[in-house]
Amino acid sequence: MSAKLLSIVCPCYNEASCVSAFSEAIKDSVPSNQLYEVVFVDDGSTDETLVKIKELAKQEKGILRYISFSRNFGKESALLAGLKGAKGDIVVTMDVDLQDPPSFLPQMLEGIESGYDCVATRRCTRAGEPPIRSWFARRFYSLMKHFSDVELVDGARDYRMMTRKVVDAIVSMPENNRFTKGIYQWVGFKTKWIAFENIERVAGETKWSFWKLFKYAIDGILAFTTAPLQIASWLGILCCVGAFISLLWIYIKALIVGNPVAGWPSLACIIIFLGGLQLFGLGILGAYLSKVYLETKRRPMYFIREEG
Repeated sequence: MSAKLLSIVCPCYNEASCVSAFSEAIKDSVPSNQLYEVVFVDDGSTDETLVKIKELAKQEKGILRYISFSRNFGKESALLAGLKGAKGDIVVTMDVDLQDPPSFLPQMLEGIESGYDCVATRRCTRAGEPPIRSWFARRFYSLMKHFSDVELVDGARDYRMMTRKVVDAIVSMPENNRFTKGIYQWVGFKTKWIAFENIERVAGETKWSFWKLFKYAIDGILAFTTAPLQIASWLGILCCVGAFISLLWIYIKALIVGNPVAGWPSLACIIIFLGGLQLFGLGILGAYLSKVYLETKRRPMYFIREEG
């Protein structure tokens, strides 16, 4: 195994019930001759997560470190802080709920040793996940495949091992509205994929509601494709063409059979349809404009309350 330092970056939000089990699983999984550190990033937890991490840090001095945010800034910010704080030549990001199996760490290290820049994982099944959530997830990956400049792998996890040059490339990207799954693919590098079946959490409940996942998917679409803007433009063109054809038809019909008074319901439907289409286009434009607005503020993605 590599004599290089391995940094294990773990974002945490209200994971007090998982931290100890995760720490034990890491000790059992990392090869005995592998130098490693664990970097917990407490994303403003409101339970005993930070207390548990501090207790472990006292027991594992020199191995376990932590970064604690001033409030909850989100997983994207926690991942960025962990990558910036990692000291290792090799860095792996993973969740503490043990849905990312630590037992894969030796296999991932072998992949890095064999010349890969990155070893990533993906779920090959979604067993145990609500059917509606699985359906929307597949539609999201299908949309990204057809419209995005980067090809996202269906079922890809944040459980990923990277060399230092990959980490530096990711950290160097200055954007605040980050979609890390897309960034991983955008930076490129030689990647090996490991597939595994879905694993349930060891304890606690997921922090990702359907609505949060939906907003996350929208962020991903806005971050890596301008297709919605193009779709709105094409819809506008189609409506203009349709209106022009309708105008010609009305004119020809008036010349041939006269111009009887038409009913107002059809006119109201046309007005409502075109008004809704305009609002739809403005909504898409507004979504992109809001991202530009947030980027121009250049606010820090997080503030660190304490670390150790």
